[in-house]
Amino acid sequence: MVREARHSGARRRVLRGLAAIGVSLAAPASVWARIREEAGAQIAGLPGKLGLRRLTHRPPNYETPLSAFRSVLTANRSFFVRYHHAVIPEVDPSTYRLAVTGPGVTEPLSLDLAALRAEFTPVDLVAVCQCSGNRRGLFQPPVPGLQWGHGAMGNARWRGVRLADVLARAGLKLSAVEISIDAADAAPLEGTPDFVKSLPRSKALHPDTLLAFEMNGEPLPPSNGFPVRLVVPGWTATYWIKHVTRIEALETPATGFWMSSAYRLPRSTFPLIERFPSQESGERAPVTEIAVNSLITAPAADERIRSSTVLEGLAWDAGHGVDRVEISFDRGVSWRQAQLGESLGRYSFRPWSFRLDDRPPGRCEIWARAANRTGQTQVEEAIPNPSGYQHNAFHRIVCEIVA
Repeated sequence: MVREARHSGARRRVLRGLAAIGVSLAAPASVWARIREEAGAQIAGLPGKLGLRRLTHRPPNYETPLSAFRSVLTANRSFFVRYHHAVIPEVDPSTYRLAVTGPGVTEPLSLDLAALRAEFTPVDLVAVCQCSGNRRGLFQPPVPGLQWGHGAMGNARWRGVRLADVLARAGLKLSAVEISIDAADAAPLEGTPDFVKSLPRSKALHPDTLLAFEMNGEPLPPSNGFPVRLVVPGWTATYWIKHVTRIEALETPATGFWMSSAYRLPRSTFPLIERFPSQESGERAPVTEIAVNSLITAPAADERIRSSTVLEGLAWDAGHGVDRVEISFDRGVSWRQAQLGESLGRYSFRPWSFRLDDRPPGRCEIWARAANRTGQTQVEEAIPNPSGYQHNAFHRIVCEIVA
């Protein structure tokens, strides 16, 4: 009864909102489909989020819709949500403290939010945050895990302070080899390993690695890390710890489950430029940098389009720099180069466009692939691996061209 009452209240609020913006009960079916989706996200209890696809509610895992990627920056309300544990306490910014400690520092710190904002130089940076398992649901044959489509990612303008500056204030020792980061969220059951990740010293001290407190000009949303999260540009989101409460400088490599066992790949199958040597073991290496990738954002799959339509999309990589995007209409026999748009920075989505140029009416299969400046390119078929990580096969859609 309580749940139904809550749902009814949410529906009433949605309907009042519709009246306020002039949406009538006779709106087209497509409009009502979007409204139902947005209402579902509200009912599911994600404050400030609209239109996300729910994979799980506890822990909250919600995917960004493809329509949100028609903008280079992903709106906060559309930004995907990823958690491993369901216990996510509300953090009071007035009592928040960030501890910087461990055997690898000489001057342990306890910083409140005001000190973090006021005592360090602020930095703004645009970067893609992408789950290691983005597109896992597209693997064939299927692999276990959350069945993400294309939307376990987003691109935002982050504002924060350099992790390197905070570590310097704490007197980081030369003997520190890794920097461990813990957060306010916790495992629901005793014995479940806490989600703690570490970074190699070199990545932690990189000037683009941030402790961020703003996202697209606003405080971090509660489900995206409020009040402080780690931003590790170019690396997958497993390292982008949310609700950071503790930073520990280690003189020996971290050994917890989320470092030693999880988020690992066959090293020989996935050559990486930025590696994590202190965590490599035999043929298994940690997931680190984002694979070069692209996405067709318009038109949508199965859409009926004119022969003069301009294709639009995004490309991105680990920050090495997108070199080109190519389009094929004959299943990869030949490729034509798209036009790259404005760059918002090396870690950002890069927009691209391509005019169809009076293609004949009928079914049209469109493939897109990107390459970066180091020579890395998307692959025709995703590279199989047990955890379904780093899916970066060509993006393919089929449209109907009409006269």
